[in-house]
Amino acid sequence: MKKHKTYSPKPNSVEQKWHFIDARGQVLGRLATDVASLLIGKHKAEFTPHWNFGDKVVVTNASKVAVTGRKKRNKVYFRHTGYPGGVKKETLGHLLEEKPEEVIRRAVKGMLPKNKWEKKRMASLYVYPGEEHPHKAQEGQKA
Repeated sequence: MKKHKTYSPKPNSVEQKWHFIDARGQVLGRLATDVASLLIGKHKAEFTPHWNFGDKVVVTNASKVAVTGRKKRNKVYFRHTGYPGGVKKETLGHLLEEKPEEVIRRAVKGMLPKNKWEKKRMASLYVYPGEEHPHKAQEGQKA
């Protein structure tokens, strides 16, 4: 009787492609889920949860991303300095004005699994507030 073997790809056998996404007019949450899926590699037939098969993603026009409802006023990001009374808070609207690329980074990071690949996957994400980006040479390698 012939036994069937399960194929398990190795990380060096799968190549990373580059994806270029224009955030102009796209809703933040929907954009973040698409980007997170590309970073994880779920769109590939070789997807394996215990390996990092994700692609590289370049997001441009982060300052023109859309948010629905009253999130610009009501959504608040919290952090703590580590000192007593050191809670710092910032609204989404303020963060969009100051650092629009950070808004997309935080949204995508929240949608990635919290495991040992999270830092490496976030390193494959490049976010720019405007049209210009230094990855022009990779545009021929689009997926």
